[in-house]
Amino acid sequence: MPDTLANLRSAAQARPEDPAGWRKFADALSAAGRHGEADAAYNQATLVAVNDPALRQAALALAANRLDVAERALKPHLKAHPTDTAAMRMLAELAGRIGRLDDAEALLVRALDLAPGFLAARQNMAMLHLRKHRFAEALAEVEVLIAAEPDNAAFLNLQGVVLARLGDYADAAERFAAVLAIRPNQPRVWLSYGHALKTIGRQDDCIAAYRRAIALEPGLGEAWWSLANLKSARFTADDVAAMEAAAQAGGLTDDDALHLHFALGKALEDAKAYPAAFAHYAEGNSLRAGQLGYDPAGIEALVDAMIDQCDAAFFANRAGQGHDAPDPVFVLGMPRSGSTLVEQILASHPMVEGTRELPDIEMLARSLGPIDGRHIATLASTPADRLAAMGRAFVENTRAYRKSGAPIFIDKMPNNWAFVPMIRLILPNARIIDTRRGAMACCFSNFKQHYARGQAFSYRLDHMGRYYRAYVRAMAHLDAVIPRAVHRITHEAMVADSEGEIRRLLAAMDLPFDERCLRFWENTRAVQTASSEQVRRPIFADGLDQWRPFAPFLGPLRDALGPLAEG
Repeated sequence: MPDTLANLRSAAQARPEDPAGWRKFADALSAAGRHGEADAAYNQATLVAVNDPALRQAALALAANRLDVAERALKPHLKAHPTDTAAMRMLAELAGRIGRLDDAEALLVRALDLAPGFLAARQNMAMLHLRKHRFAEALAEVEVLIAAEPDNAAFLNLQGVVLARLGDYADAAERFAAVLAIRPNQPRVWLSYGHALKTIGRQDDCIAAYRRAIALEPGLGEAWWSLANLKSARFTADDVAAMEAAAQAGGLTDDDALHLHFALGKALEDAKAYPAAFAHYAEGNSLRAGQLGYDPAGIEALVDAMIDQCDAAFFANRAGQGHDAPDPVFVLGMPRSGSTLVEQILASHPMVEGTRELPDIEMLARSLGPIDGRHIATLASTPADRLAAMGRAFVENTRAYRKSGAPIFIDKMPNNWAFVPMIRLILPNARIIDTRRGAMACCFSNFKQHYARGQAFSYRLDHMGRYYRAYVRAMAHLDAVIPRAVHRITHEAMVADSEGEIRRLLAAMDLPFDERCLRFWENTRAVQTASSEQVRRPIFADGLDQWRPFAPFLGPLRDALGPLAEG
């Protein structure tokens, strides 16, 4: 074996540009148990893999998003060279692009088994963990990358992204600042930096970061929208002119264009130019609706099934099942209904921690199958041991977001209203709060809000009305079959009698009254949602009637809401 290894080393060194020689040498080292040297040899093979015609063809095809061409180049090559880590990484990237995440993961695991020092594959693995919402695992991979290359701006940026997803926004801001110290002319990093600063309440620094992003890329619509989305910020006439110029310049992506339209809508609404503002809101919504292709029939079928099958006996027959953890509180309902305010009030109590809008409940629901009329039937047939395992998984998987050690934590994902039957079955001791806001005010507030992800129902007025009606139907049914399981707070009542509503809320949560909940705006916790700046000041009433100047344009919403429009 020593002679064979020496010969293979000599052959690789004689043709250093040939990846095949380095792979053969690495394979032999691995077979001999010399894994550290094998790792170095595999890495060398990866470095020179650009010289392989098949991989060069695949790389060009991936760059052009010609995935069929890339696949035809990679699969036969990998069959002929089963330890080619570069090919594995490229095929994993291809699999990830088409949503075959498990295939991508298997390829990356194999590549990193062969070559633990293959940093590009490890970076891909960290990003795959992010896509699968495995943030702790993503952070562990990034820490390996940073240990290997502490000043690598791409790795530092990825670390910032992961920390933000874990809720460590102050640390995330530090990482983005470190990236910008190395590469100061990166508008999208300034944007990420601004998002982190906003979340931790550093508004002046946040605005400066967004402004820097705009200075570097005037057509970066997301930066303009991020300024608008602060709600408390105001645009100047020069800002409006700059946005209009960017929107008319041409060459914008649809994403930049729709963000600019939403930002212009906000600027013109502030200027009381309501017809022009609505025209921009409508254009931005139209662009986004075209991207998403939302069909409201799915949520309506889910609610129909809930009403048909989830009667009082459905819940009574499953009493005592699920996981008995008492610590989750679900604040749910429509977006823009006052849920962030309720979360901030509760999180001001020393026994409660606010986390964020967590994706875990929907992921558990999707593990049962499609979220439509079939979901309830599947839930009804789910055995008790699996229900308990699902509840336990929710509590364990969300520990990464809990920082304070408080015994109670909040999941503020509004869309969880659709999964209340599942929540009751898997976490029977969890508390549920439904935040409600008048239909016209709530729906129009959603229509003028662009969301980074989710809320696909909100980009057409008729879809919004149908979604709101489905939500109200579902909650009315649940009130009837599991009375007092859900505590409801209306935003209008909170505005009219804040202290009374807060006292009733704490009593419903079995929490002792605490004066800090009345002074919720003094809480310096990180707040991620669009209402982050609004909950840093006392309750105000000026948002209740913001929809009224737009009433002439809201006919499709009023028609879809029916009688609810008058409530």
